Amino acid sequence: MAWREANFDGIVGPTHNYAGLSYGNVASASNKGDIANPREGALQGLEKAQHLMSLGMTQGVLPPHDRPSLRALRAHGFTGSDREMLAKAWEASPALVANVTSSATMWTANAATISPSADTADGRTHFTPANLAAMYHRSVEWPVTARVLKAIFPEGDRFAHHNALEGGTHMGDEGAANHNRFCADYGDTGVALFVYGRGAFEKADDLIYPGRQTLEASRAVARQHGLTPKKTLFVRQNPAAINAGAFHNDVVAVSNKDVFFYHEDAFVNPDQLERDIKGAMGDIRMHFVRVPRALVPLADAVKSYLFNSQLISTPNREGMTLILPSEVAEMRSTKAYVEELTGSGELISHADYLDVRQSMRNGGGPACLRLRVALSDDDMGAIGANAVLHEGLVSTLQAWVNNHYRDRVTPDDLGDPMLMEESFAALDELTQILKLGSIYDFQQ
Repeated sequence: MAWREANFDGIVGPTHNYAGLSYGNVASASNKGDIANPREGALQGLEKAQHLMSLGMTQGVLPPHDRPSLRALRAHGFTGSDREMLAKAWEASPALVANVTSSATMWTANAATISPSADTADGRTHFTPANLAAMYHRSVEWPVTARVLKAIFPEGDRFAHHNALEGGTHMGDEGAANHNRFCADYGDTGVALFVYGRGAFEKADDLIYPGRQTLEASRAVARQHGLTPKKTLFVRQNPAAINAGAFHNDVVAVSNKDVFFYHEDAFVNPDQLERDIKGAMGDIRMHFVRVPRALVPLADAVKSYLFNSQLISTPNREGMTLILPSEVAEMRSTKAYVEELTGSGELISHADYLDVRQSMRNGGGPACLRLRVALSDDDMGAIGANAVLHEGLVSTLQAWVNNHYRDRVTPDDLGDPMLMEESFAALDELTQILKLGSIYDFQQ
């Protein structure tokens, strides 16, 4: 039976803006208050997905969430019609409105942690939506994320779903952005590497920015997915990387099959980590591409998002391909490194640069925009929505974006009831296009 890694990209939402909500995310903070272009952002994301399709990859999409979150506003005591609640909230706290109107759900690497059926005790693919407890604007996401995932991957013989972890920031879980899986091929038993920033019940005095993922949360996800302990590893991210702006491990590391591409400063003891991975992999040979700080300083890696790339195996190319943000080609150190890496042609032979600047300015590169799911042919047949892309669906989504999205949104626009109503109308139509059912609170 054939297996593949499918990428489900988040569609940039109609309320995409630069409110600078993500503490520890350097790009988000540096672009706070800038004018955003949701239409351009959504089209850039669809162009990225279309490029991967042209390489022979299986590509899907996940929808934006309904923003502002009316459920969150009601939870804060606001009452009345949708317009009345928004007006009252905007008068009381524009900062609260900015948080509940965030379009951060575009970064679907944070949507969930996924363990494919080859790795789990019951032979099903397991999904745990991330609680994203470290940041309020993201902590409100998981109920809708769970509905979306259940609509696309129906609970049953092939797919199993869990609730987000309880426990607040002590059990902070940031999803697949802090999870790597190594394997010979996607359908083979793999090794899961969970990367955490701190212990739940310890004071991390070596951190300036929050360690969003906790060890205890990672262990809990591994347990409820039924992963084999000897095939499951836990490692702490280097505090220096977090303090440099690598708020998730996918800012300094990315993997595909038996290749691990990471920065020298991503982990405190990379030599030991490589030994541990080799031991867990057994007879399967691992390949490590450790990028030295002498060639790419950590600050350059974080600013360019060299490692927040997609590392993929395409059907028609020898060697793996990096899907990189165009910013990598604009920085001397990262451009030179990628040219040397791909020029050797040993493991990673191709580098494709794509423009995802609307996302990048908020701190999300190509890897942030996608959720990876290893699927068999039978799994593909069990998908329950119209979320796997083909050229006709891409054209439909592009037309949908052009019809509904603004080309200019500022943080001051978030109190505009027309933006809310435009967004809800767009998303209502999108659920019909993707055949998702009534997944949004305003549709309940």
